[in-house]
Amino acid sequence: MEKRNNVTVFILLGLSQNKHIDMLCFALFLFCYIAIWMGNLLIMISITCSQLIDQPMYFFLNYLSLCDLCYTSTVTPKLMTVLLSERKMISYCHCMVQLFIIHFLGGVEIFILTAMAYDRYVAICRPLHYTVIMSRWRCNAIIMACCTGGLVHSSSQFLLTVFLPFCGPNEIDHYFCDVFPLLKLACTDTSRIGLLVVVNSGLIALVSFVTLMVSYFLILYTIRAYPAESRSKALSTCSAHVTVVVLFFAPVFFIYIRPPITFPEDKMFALLYTIIVPMLNPLIYTLRNLEMKNALRKLWCH
Repeated sequence: MEKRNNVTVFILLGLSQNKHIDMLCFALFLFCYIAIWMGNLLIMISITCSQLIDQPMYFFLNYLSLCDLCYTSTVTPKLMTVLLSERKMISYCHCMVQLFIIHFLGGVEIFILTAMAYDRYVAICRPLHYTVIMSRWRCNAIIMACCTGGLVHSSSQFLLTVFLPFCGPNEIDHYFCDVFPLLKLACTDTSRIGLLVVVNSGLIALVSFVTLMVSYFLILYTIRAYPAESRSKALSTCSAHVTVVVLFFAPVFFIYIRPPITFPEDKMFALLYTIIVPMLNPLIYTLRNLEMKNALRKLWCH
């Protein structure tokens, strides 16, 4: 305990040590953050204020947008502060809280994406039983399960990190507190802990991704016999979700399914799932979805 308290603050090195690049990044991420809030709030308001909220797919999309807003708000404001500050510090307690919330919301997002794939599988492969299987009670239970899964994942990551001794140096080569950069600073052998982190995060991502791919393989197998118009509609709905899944899971795999070491490129890949994907989600789900376009049009007209 005494060893750990030797470090009361961490220094976030951020994305660059060049002040001009930092200012450019600040302007870019400020634009992205405003776009994230506008896009996801529009989706949430459009779904909540229309009959789309009664459809399971949009029910889950509503929670995905809320999760995106909270997730990026855990990282982006601190990142922009770091870009402008001379002393790029974060307290030990703030660092641990940030780590817990990021992994909680990241886990919830992964499980919601999996739930959305299951919803599309039931809608296309078992249409006659869809209203029974995806009842409102079942949808609420799935959301509760997603939050519970995220909490279990985040608690395990937090407990593996919070008791590590930190006695210097205290410079985190990242723009937020994550497990691998913190393991690198611990003044003890972290090989076993690193392996547990990989097993935890890697398995969750891998199992969820395999489940998603199996769902879409079954969907593609089912719609091959559909008429051209119905097949096109099903593919349009699913392609938006597949795009989001690939953009989100690709950097997660790069960072978490490997030995517990850090690379300079990790920060660039982390930008994808902390800022870029939450910004693109509203565009992806709106541009390829006629019902969302109609809901937005009605909202603006009203």
